[in-house]
Amino acid sequence: QVQLVESGGGLVQVGDSLALSCGFSTRNGINYIAWHRQAPGKQREFVASITWAGYIRYSNSVKDRFTISRNNADNTASLQMTSLKLEDTAVYYCNVHAISGDYWGQGTQVTVSS
Repeated sequence: QVQLVESGGGLVQVGDSLALSCGFSTRNGINYIAWHRQAPGKQREFVASITWAGYIRYSNSVKDRFTISRNNADNTASLQMTSLKLEDTAVYYCNVHAISGDYWGQGTQVTVSS
């Protein structure tokens, strides 16, 4: 079992930056960590992922604006978001895929206003 705790969401303006954090209870058996988001009335979509070996992927909509990283020292993963757009408004979820299963955080709201 892996417990996840997300933080860092909030209300920002277009063009602002915001950082999300995901703390996980253990790094044992983790294959990758990902961020997904779900906007109102839309399906959940992939945002970014990082494998334990450090391989990174981004969706085309956030590439060059968002940066995913992980910190082995304190069992956290972060999503640094810059140049935020209105369409980035969504609930953001941390997802950990481990040998023991697939785990999701409770979600954190990011609202981008004009």
